Amino acid sequence: MRLIVLDTNVLVSAGISPDGPSAKIVTELVLGGTVQTVTSPFVRAEYREVCRRAKFIRYGFPPLWLEFLIGESLQLPEPEPWPFACPDPKDAPLIALAHRAGAWLVTGNMKHFPKAIRSEVIVVSPADYLARIAGE
Repeated sequence: MRLIVLDTNVLVSAGISPDGPSAKIVTELVLGGTVQTVTSPFVRAEYREVCRRAKFIRYGFPPLWLEFLIGESLQLPEPEPWPFACPDPKDAPLIALAHRAGAWLVTGNMKHFPKAIRSEVIVVSPADYLARIAGE
């Protein structure tokens, strides 16, 4: 089974735009059992904290599927700190987790993961992820 780490912005996008690429990844691939998400304690806490922010309440947040997605994820301990400086330091645990798990990192903020810091981690946007899956 393919492993992915979802940046929190993918979950937010999935909840706001139910017909977009992020929602397709979450509802069709992850919740459908085709793809396995990977989380760590930091990532799970980040998902919950962001999805409970007041600014998202008008979109029906937290999404009903959030706790199911977290519960069904491959839950790993915190990875070793990422050795490269990320433009947003809060993103370092995501790429470190993807590296540890051998997972792809799916993000709506590609600029936060420039090629120079990726090492061998594959980082893709939600639309690119869907395109690559469709091409297989």
